[in-house]
Amino acid sequence: MTSRMLPGAGAHGGDGARVAAALGLNPADVLDLSASLCPVAPDPKPLVGRHLDALARYPDPEAATLVLAGAMGVDPGHLLLTNGGAEAISLLGAEIGGRVEEPDFSLYPRSGGPLWRSNPSSPLGTLAEPGESAGVWDEAFWPLATGTWTRGDHLQGTAVVGSLTKLLACPGLRAGYVLTADTDLLDRLRRAQPAWAVNGLVAAALPEWLDLVDLPGWSAATAALRSRLVDQLEERGLTVRAGHGPWVLVEGFADLRNRLLPHAVVVRDCTSFGLPTTTRIAVPDEAGLTTLSKALDQALDLSTTPSEQPCDP
Repeated sequence: MTSRMLPGAGAHGGDGARVAAALGLNPADVLDLSASLCPVAPDPKPLVGRHLDALARYPDPEAATLVLAGAMGVDPGHLLLTNGGAEAISLLGAEIGGRVEEPDFSLYPRSGGPLWRSNPSSPLGTLAEPGESAGVWDEAFWPLATGTWTRGDHLQGTAVVGSLTKLLACPGLRAGYVLTADTDLLDRLRRAQPAWAVNGLVAAALPEWLDLVDLPGWSAATAALRSRLVDQLEERGLTVRAGHGPWVLVEGFADLRNRLLPHAVVVRDCTSFGLPTTTRIAVPDEAGLTTLSKALDQALDLSTTPSEQPCDP
């Protein structure tokens, strides 16, 4: 497709724009399945476009916080809106520290302290059993996995972090939260959070945005698409592990990312999780399934060798 050098895998996926630049394509023409987002969320551009006047004033997240708390069925005094799930993790990690049981998300602290767990597990995709506990739960993918907003661990004072950007499929508009009934902890996080951390477009658009969310419907649609993705991969002889998240794992094929890149499809290398022979593929929408199917047929033709090899980022 091109003789250009293609970029190596980033630590957290979301490599579509860099791959597009290397291929000489518009980013919209690259199927980026390295970031696991809701495949059936509505296009955010028209909705956000109705709130561009927010760019002319400092953001105030109070109204958005109240609406989000109402949608989640939680006390607004237990909720802190953040600049994406990454800020929620950073604020909380700086305050209480933490540790993990590998493999788990690389942004969690590993300095000692309470146990952090993603639920469903990232990257494995499995949901925790009802009786399992942790010091911090990350529910970034819980809504898509279960069709509900939260498991409710915050009511016991456990800290929960979440990422609206996964659910709303808008990683460029950072939106996340910390949820806990430990109001002393939440007050400390509020004081540590930089002023105007939540951007104005999120603060202005989120109340309208949440009216469009259909958690049970989106969860069911994602599960159906995930099942079709599994079938598509297994039909081509790949070993697939599927859990409850909006992605599947292909095991034992370390070169799959490199093979798909020349065909304008990006998948997630799991080396940052300590799984160098595993590839994570986000669940695509209907059009994405068709695009991926064609790319797989070309990429898995073992009689040819891709002419493009990745370079270091």
